[in-house]
Amino acid sequence: MKNEMNVNETVDLIEKLVNIPSPSGNTEKVITYIEQFCKEVGVITARNRKGGLIITIKGNDKTKHRMLTAHVDTLGAMVKEIKKNGRLKLANIGGFRWNSVEGEYCQIETSDGQAYSGTILMKQASVHVYKNAGTAERDENNIEVRIDEMVKTDEDVKELGISVGDFVSFAPRFETTESGFVKSRHLDDKASVAILLQLIKHIQENKIQLPYTTDFLISNNEEIGYGGNSNISPETVEYLAVDMGAIGEGQTTTEYCVSICAKDSSGPYNLELRKKLVELAKEHKLDYEVDIYPYYGSDASAAIRSGNDIVHGLIGPGIAESHSHERTHISSLENTSKLIYNYLLSPMVK
Repeated sequence: MKNEMNVNETVDLIEKLVNIPSPSGNTEKVITYIEQFCKEVGVITARNRKGGLIITIKGNDKTKHRMLTAHVDTLGAMVKEIKKNGRLKLANIGGFRWNSVEGEYCQIETSDGQAYSGTILMKQASVHVYKNAGTAERDENNIEVRIDEMVKTDEDVKELGISVGDFVSFAPRFETTESGFVKSRHLDDKASVAILLQLIKHIQENKIQLPYTTDFLISNNEEIGYGGNSNISPETVEYLAVDMGAIGEGQTTTEYCVSICAKDSSGPYNLELRKKLVELAKEHKLDYEVDIYPYYGSDASAAIRSGNDIVHGLIGPGIAESHSHERTHISSLENTSKLIYNYLLSPMVK
């Protein structure tokens, strides 16, 4: 890659992004941050009515476009009920399991912008009081938020300005290790967003001419299923979602590679585009794996479902323990970045 990018800058950007709370439905702050980032590197941006951000780089061929997307919205929750004892009952946003957030610090944001800290706990958390502390079901009926304020009743909570419908975000607990691991919540999909933003910056700073006009959609509703299903120009031929590669038993993806998806719950991705991505990975000696994600959907599959006539694909860095305590490695970030860069400079499959 011309003037190779510094992966440490990508990691620094990931840290900044994950520390801006942005559960689906409440992404204004992080979109504004990205908007300012793009302004500083000199690229054109526009917001869609859903609140996502479209970044455009003009290419040599303006009759055929590419679109790449990564989503900045995350898992989170809403206040479902203010309980009589001053604790909060939650409704989940996105497809996580309650046990994955038990014991997590959180932030409650009121409709007027006030923020309060708290902890997500089982109401049967104390083993000295509850015989079933270890066996009680981890679900929305037993999980609650303990607010870090002097509240004893529901009225005390309401006086703080907290109400039903307020957003609750989970603390990311970002950390890096000397061995190159990046640990944090919300690597799905802020790791991919950081990769795209660093590529955009690299292209601008080095005055690299792309073969086709390319739109980058920073979507903000992917976790609830429809982030990237609109704002696809009629000139768009290829649509590549950049999202996490799922890791687990039976998967080929690792924390060190770029994952190329062959199929997810929506069905197969475009074969010709997948083969092209594999060829590029081989040509540039990248660590890659082809994989199937059985319980997964992407912005690209949402775009197909909404009726767009496009060639669709999906790649991303390998992320361990998705929708829980996530982790990846800088080598995965590098492999993903290099594959996208070389894809952007390559001819279309059709």
